[in-house]
Amino acid sequence: MKSARKLHNQPMRIFAISDLHVDYEPNREWVQQLSRADYVDDMLILAGDISHKQPLLEECLLALTSRFAQVLFVPGNHDLWVLDEPPGTDSITKFNRLAKTVSDCGAFMEPIRRGELLVVPLLGWYDYSFGMPGKELNSGWTDFRACRWPAGFTMDDVAAYFDRLNAPVSTEGASKLITVSHFLPRIDLIPSYVHERFRVLDPVLGSTRIEERLRRLKPSIHVYGHSHINRSVWIDGIRYVNNAFGNPRESRITSKQLLCIEEIELP
Repeated sequence: MKSARKLHNQPMRIFAISDLHVDYEPNREWVQQLSRADYVDDMLILAGDISHKQPLLEECLLALTSRFAQVLFVPGNHDLWVLDEPPGTDSITKFNRLAKTVSDCGAFMEPIRRGELLVVPLLGWYDYSFGMPGKELNSGWTDFRACRWPAGFTMDDVAAYFDRLNAPVSTEGASKLITVSHFLPRIDLIPSYVHERFRVLDPVLGSTRIEERLRRLKPSIHVYGHSHINRSVWIDGIRYVNNAFGNPRESRITSKQLLCIEEIELP
């Protein structure tokens, strides 16, 4: 049976959200209450941080792929925590397993092309290109104990590893190009009103590698997550969008709703 939207020849909508963190029960309930009829012709861009717990991640992905025509997912740092994994499991091993889980759930971690639309995920990690961590960050940032990397890996090695997984993509014939990352591609996406005491987090927010990649692709929109600070800002011809769900206490800087970032007429 065709949806009501398709019967009325509506364009495909592209929604974006990040940082669902379904470890929180209210966040999990929000996902489950999403309409099963309203988005069946639409695409969802999910910019990382569902859960480090495999059952919750699967539950969330299955809920979303049953509601949207296509779901594109870029893993975040929380998704690669190994707190509940057997000893010796590192975060790269978990990433490879996660990639299979995403596929098994019917979502994508590869570029999606629909007519003249091309959506390209950009894998990455922070590499201290936004600044070096200080004592407070080194002792308090959960990733430093919740993620585990192969022996001898620095954060630059981690970022380079994920950057190399971004295969070349042909943009020929794509009149609308959207790129997606979990981590920030540039530090000036943090707004000026953020208090100085929070800027201690700058080193673990993102990487200039991501900006270099997306600039080569020349998207009209770049979707990102991680900062839990919702924004839509134009910089040098590209619209940067963050629509984080965030934890239940974050009500001023995040949004507890989907954001439609584009509508595309399909043949």
